[in-house]
Amino acid sequence: MRFDTAGAFFDRLEKRVKNNKNLPKWVGELYLEFHRGTYTSMAKNKRYNRKSEFMYQSAELISVMDSQLSDAAYPQERINNGWETILLNQFHDIIPGSSIKEVYEESEQQYKQLEKDGNEIIGGALKHIADNIDTDGGILVYNPLSFENSGIAELDGKRIYVENIPSKGFRVIKAFKDTNSVKVGSNYIENRFFKIKFKGADITSIYDKQNKREVIKSGRRANVLQAFEDYPREYDAWEITSYYKDKMWEVNDIESIEPFDGGICAGFKIKRRFLESVIEQKICLYDDIPRIDFDTFIDWKQDHILLKALFPVDVHADTATYDIQFGTVERPTHRNTSWDAAKFEVCAHKFADVSEDDYGVSLMNDCKYGYDILGSDMRITLLKSATYPNPDADKCEHRFVYSLYPHKGNHKTGGTISEAYRLNVPMLAVKTGKHAGNILDEYSLVRCSTENVIIDTVKKAEDSDGIVFRMYETFNRCTRVKLDFGFDISRCSLIDLSENKLREIKLDNGAAYIDVKPFEIVSILAE
Repeated sequence: MRFDTAGAFFDRLEKRVKNNKNLPKWVGELYLEFHRGTYTSMAKNKRYNRKSEFMYQSAELISVMDSQLSDAAYPQERINNGWETILLNQFHDIIPGSSIKEVYEESEQQYKQLEKDGNEIIGGALKHIADNIDTDGGILVYNPLSFENSGIAELDGKRIYVENIPSKGFRVIKAFKDTNSVKVGSNYIENRFFKIKFKGADITSIYDKQNKREVIKSGRRANVLQAFEDYPREYDAWEITSYYKDKMWEVNDIESIEPFDGGICAGFKIKRRFLESVIEQKICLYDDIPRIDFDTFIDWKQDHILLKALFPVDVHADTATYDIQFGTVERPTHRNTSWDAAKFEVCAHKFADVSEDDYGVSLMNDCKYGYDILGSDMRITLLKSATYPNPDADKCEHRFVYSLYPHKGNHKTGGTISEAYRLNVPMLAVKTGKHAGNILDEYSLVRCSTENVIIDTVKKAEDSDGIVFRMYETFNRCTRVKLDFGFDISRCSLIDLSENKLREIKLDNGAAYIDVKPFEIVSILAE
């Protein structure tokens, strides 16, 4: 044996095989037919992970904005320390949910500190901008997403609806919406997008009023909570075995159903019991948001139970599209072959979608990773309660949201990607008083000319005062994208992930034009 680097190994490997015409080529994902339970085990930890990732991206962005608009120092060491802790907790076996109990006791404390530090960084930068803005008063709304945004913002612990906030920027607004006109009847809820009918706690119909389509298959019910006996063949926390479907119980012990008014949303609050566990859901409609939210709280006490939510949608599709980091992947919705049948549980990030030529349905989430779709039966996996190696895995309180998003067109033309980002990354808002300042009341750090390119990351460069912008293409489309910056730059360079310069990008009136290949990740340095 001798020690060597991975780079040197791959250099030698390339020399050996690059001219071999018989070398096989694999196209598509390398699906592991094993360890499917890791998408769901230790759900609370996975929620912390999702929230921490978006929080520290936002901390980077708003710190860059604050440093560009004022003399504020960029908290690079503090942000980097946060990322190191996030990455530490993505280590095997922590994030798969297959560590011992003591690991998660420590991990939770680290995540709570991450949340505290992240809120301090974001809140401090947001307040500094608000205190130095030139305005006669109002609400400063900050949008961390890479497109102009109308949606939910959080203001003093309250949710409000705001419109037309610039991409990767902010705007001072005078008016916002914090009420709704959703109709809540004895057995239905309705807004201008949908009419949802109930029989008891069961959803029997979701009618899409704008597209004149019934979303749910005739004679079926939606949001059916299903509990499955989960004793995998081996590797308890790691695995789900295909025979889990042999024993299933519906969670239909209804304790209460009552209407609620949540300010910008309204609907029914349903409380269920399953053995010793309690499940409370708010099924929400909004005036101006065309999705249905299932805001869920669970106090879970069970062992070896896999909990899923079922939506049998009336959409014909041989494949489903799943969100992954920096793009999407398609998988079959049938079980034609043994390879298809093995994909009875698959991973995704923010959404899964089934679409016909001109209509589809997306099932979104704010912290879940396990799905299964057979035909047009869409299921999202909510909890898996193993007992090895952690005897108390998932026996705790859980909070999460999953959403149904019917849409015209497919996931690209129907706005699924942007809506999934809105669900996961709400805008932030702070009150600002009347005062003169050197910051304008509307600002966008960067604007992207095309909807299929997502600016994922904005951060200060590690070794210079330049700003790094990392983007990706998500429609499988060659694109020439224009980036307009909210600050003066003299030079723009294409860089790799280690921030080494590859080539210079020509600027035209301060804007950068970049050719992006399908699903390509592109990083640039603006100086």
